[in-house]
Amino acid sequence: MGQRALDGVVFDLDGVVTRTAALHAESWKRMFDEYLRRRAESTGEPFVPFTLENDYRMYVDGRPRIDGVETFLKARGIELPRGKPSDSPGFDTAWALGNLKNEDFNELVRGDGVEILEGTVDLIRDLRSRGIHVGVASSSKNCSLILQSARLDELFETQVDGVVSSELGLRGKPEPDIFLEAARRMRVSPENCAVVEDATSGVQAGRAGGFGLVIGLGPQTARLGLREYGADWIVESFDSSSYERMDAWFKFREHRLPSALGEWDRVARDLDGREAALFLDYDGTLTPIVARPDLAVLDDEARNALRAVAQAIPSAIISGRGRADVEALVGIEHFAYAGSHGFDIVGRHGETVDYEIAEWIEPLMDQTTRSLEEALREIPGSIVEPKGFSVAAHYRLVPDQHIDAVEAAVDACVASDARLRKSSGKKVFEIRPDLDWDKGRALLVLLEALGMDRDAHVPIYIGDDVTDEDAFRVLADRGIGILVAESPRPSSARFWLQDPLEVYAFLDRLRRRAEGGSS
Repeated sequence: MGQRALDGVVFDLDGVVTRTAALHAESWKRMFDEYLRRRAESTGEPFVPFTLENDYRMYVDGRPRIDGVETFLKARGIELPRGKPSDSPGFDTAWALGNLKNEDFNELVRGDGVEILEGTVDLIRDLRSRGIHVGVASSSKNCSLILQSARLDELFETQVDGVVSSELGLRGKPEPDIFLEAARRMRVSPENCAVVEDATSGVQAGRAGGFGLVIGLGPQTARLGLREYGADWIVESFDSSSYERMDAWFKFREHRLPSALGEWDRVARDLDGREAALFLDYDGTLTPIVARPDLAVLDDEARNALRAVAQAIPSAIISGRGRADVEALVGIEHFAYAGSHGFDIVGRHGETVDYEIAEWIEPLMDQTTRSLEEALREIPGSIVEPKGFSVAAHYRLVPDQHIDAVEAAVDACVASDARLRKSSGKKVFEIRPDLDWDKGRALLVLLEALGMDRDAHVPIYIGDDVTDEDAFRVLADRGIGILVAESPRPSSARFWLQDPLEVYAFLDRLRRRAEGGSS
């Protein structure tokens, strides 16, 4: 049997396994605000309180306690003797401040108890049931107290915390020492081990340690920070499919692409001195993949964001949907639209685009649609989507035992006429004309229609499906292809975005750059 791709996972504690991050933040704020208030009274300087939004995240979160104290004080231009770890809680030294914070935190834990993140705990138990090593690595010297309070002290096979760090002289985050020590104790190599973190300093540590997968855990508001500091995969919480997705990351990690957000400077350099021309897929790129095609709709915020982009940058939608369908769904006249994988094209503001297309396609696809609808009529969950120049058979809702019947029906339709061919996508089989025409060729037609020449413009194509690979290949030597995918896979794209949320963040940066603002 070959070596398993994923051998171990090291979890941070606060904000990952437990919700003690809120208690830590409260303790830091109470301690620093009291210190800053006393300092203002004695010096006559204005009192500027410690903020959770900026000060905690930037200077304290994820760091060893003494490092957090000194980093924040330095940011405020405050000099205070370091003191020593045995200093009594108080305000005279950095260690005294840290110990005062710790005293307050311990009181909160004992009084309020500890809330756990159920999704993370369920994942840890799932990992252990599969024989995967699991450890916890925390900067906190209160790790044991927190785990005991939450009744999770038997959950991990190894624990590297602030006490261990002090004994071994381990450096704190963003250095990778505690994660590397946890991996060493579990006897797994970092490249076959994942790190789960909610703080940017921890993400930096995981990246610096050479871990095979660095997972950022946090809300949407923390997404960009975690990505820019090196998180590979970002989630708001874990669920029953999390192990399979982690395992997929490891199995296909050699296909990992640089993030278009995390490596924005590289994208900007490619655009230096030239303007972008933007081409977007729809399903899975601008909207999440959903069970039924009719459910993939834009909300007002997304539509407004796309309208702003299209007003600033020459833009087009190239979709597998019928052109009239995707044009109605987007509803923005500033876009050009290419439907049915490029067989049906209209320019911006409805302008005509000149290109040759075979006259026999539409009547043939009408007949094929009727034949496919009849063949799939009795298969539960099947959906036939006519697209004018192609027809799709969706099987996302079809029970597993009937999927082969869906494919057999599609194959029979294709076999009935030599002018047809089958292609596949995400939970869909598609019947198209057997012509040398695809999204890549449609992109070239639109480049010409939009007046985009090679010297002045850089075409950017963003898509998530195998059908988008044709466009990525066309841009290999003259533009930027960006794959939208949750985990790595073979692709001709140059960059990667995880999901539609990141697509909109990238589009916002692109728009601001085009408008001359900061990016």
